[in-house]
Amino acid sequence: MPGGFLIPYLIMLIVEGMPLLFLELAVGQHMRQGSIGAWKTISPYLSGVGVASVVVSFFLSMYYNVINAWAFWYLFHSFQNPLPWAACPLNSNHTAYIEECEKASSTQYFWYRKTLNISPSIEENGSIQWEQAVCLILAWLTVYLCILRGTESTGKVVYLTASLPYLVLLIYLIKALTLHGAVNGLVYMFTPKLEQLANPKAWINAATQIFFSLGLGFGSLIAFASYNEPNNNCERHAIIVSLINSTTSVFASIVTFSIYGFKATFNYENCLNKVILLLTNAFDLEEGFLTADNLNHMKEQLMANYPNEYVKLLPQIKNCSLEAELDTAVQGTGLAFIVYSEAIKNMEVSQLYSVLYFFMLLMLGIGSMLGNTAAILTPLTDSKFLSTHLPKEVISGIVCFINCIVGLTFTMKAGNYWFDIFNDYAATLSLLLIVLVETIAVCYVYGLRRFEKDLHLMIGHKPSWYWKIMWAFASPLLIISLFIFYITDYILTGTLQYQAWDATQGQLVTKDYPSYALAVIGLLVASSIMCIPLAALAIFIKRRLKREHRSIIA
Repeated sequence: MPGGFLIPYLIMLIVEGMPLLFLELAVGQHMRQGSIGAWKTISPYLSGVGVASVVVSFFLSMYYNVINAWAFWYLFHSFQNPLPWAACPLNSNHTAYIEECEKASSTQYFWYRKTLNISPSIEENGSIQWEQAVCLILAWLTVYLCILRGTESTGKVVYLTASLPYLVLLIYLIKALTLHGAVNGLVYMFTPKLEQLANPKAWINAATQIFFSLGLGFGSLIAFASYNEPNNNCERHAIIVSLINSTTSVFASIVTFSIYGFKATFNYENCLNKVILLLTNAFDLEEGFLTADNLNHMKEQLMANYPNEYVKLLPQIKNCSLEAELDTAVQGTGLAFIVYSEAIKNMEVSQLYSVLYFFMLLMLGIGSMLGNTAAILTPLTDSKFLSTHLPKEVISGIVCFINCIVGLTFTMKAGNYWFDIFNDYAATLSLLLIVLVETIAVCYVYGLRRFEKDLHLMIGHKPSWYWKIMWAFASPLLIISLFIFYITDYILTGTLQYQAWDATQGQLVTKDYPSYALAVIGLLVASSIMCIPLAALAIFIKRRLKREHRSIIA
């Protein structure tokens, strides 16, 4: 959460986060049903909103548990001494380091080669990696055991998965603030970058962050709220949860950027030392003559005095920049694994901090998965047909099994490329449309005055002007603006591209998506969005046919 992101994030929290969280909690609590049933009660034509939420949650469940599989993988390897990503492995002759690792870094090599065993492009699918497949099965088994007794008991597990990370974050905060260079990361985080405010992507990313962290549009909030007492003060809960969530995000960002600062400073100083050593040896300078403080000045002097020799060395002289290191630290696939593992390997007692970090990541991942599965299971168990023929445990088992089987796709050599497709396109656009329809449905279909009366019965008073203005005007207008920005951005981008790992260069390269991948992206977006108009059309046709049938009989 860098400085340029904080302002859009806080605005999105006030205009989108809190109002929509309150709205979804109130709808679930009042209707006493999952997402499909709740919106169907408001209007049969809106049943597609609930279906769209379930589809998005289903897509999310398909790929999100792969993160937990990776967390298990790293957690198991964290007990080794030294850590397996601490240094590059030797080649088969034991004469030098493996070339791919030397060109990249030990942490990148462990991620791309040892963990993912990634293929050069999405077109080379490769086989399933059995180690990752076992970790994925373990991740789904863990989720199933947590939801075994149904959605009501899931809350007890959520308390554990939500509280333990705070303890780990506190330990990490104490450690992170003592690391050399932590201040550089914090300055980077809190320095406003006003030019980013003009970038629509910053606002879209802020909205996506709010939607994902609060669970808006997935149906999980409606599902959990349907088990609340009818007179539960959901307004107070919406405010408290929003503030705790955002405070946690800022708290976690302070820890993260302290560690980013440590990593970036370590890499920056390491780069400077290499340049100093190169110049000292090349020009036979006295040891200690070149320092980090006088390096730039001395480079100019050497260039002026020995132009021919200096020009020959130019390809080897790296341009060391702390700002560039910090910019690099907050981008890229596998960020939670590459960047953190890079910082952890340079800490004292690295195994302990590695175990703590990946255990925390696992708890957070499982907590998110419980919300996702609840969003899928509640509408299914609300169905009279399913609940009369199958017990909850069997329904839960079938959902977990289907997701696990589909999830094996992400354990193939090209699995990470498909993971990125799902992560980038399965939810963002769909969530914007779902929450837009939700606000319009409550304010203009169900009626804001009617909703006010329901809230008065539930929480003892009518909602303030702030909630009504946000629901009726501000939130929908902002979502429409983001929707337009999102569509415009992709039209201007042209052919969609992805980052592929080039083992020969030891770095990511940009490639165009093949046509079948673009077709999958289109299907992912359309399959959830089209649920809303198709369900409304189906209800309209059904009612029209009934009317015609009655008129024929009459």
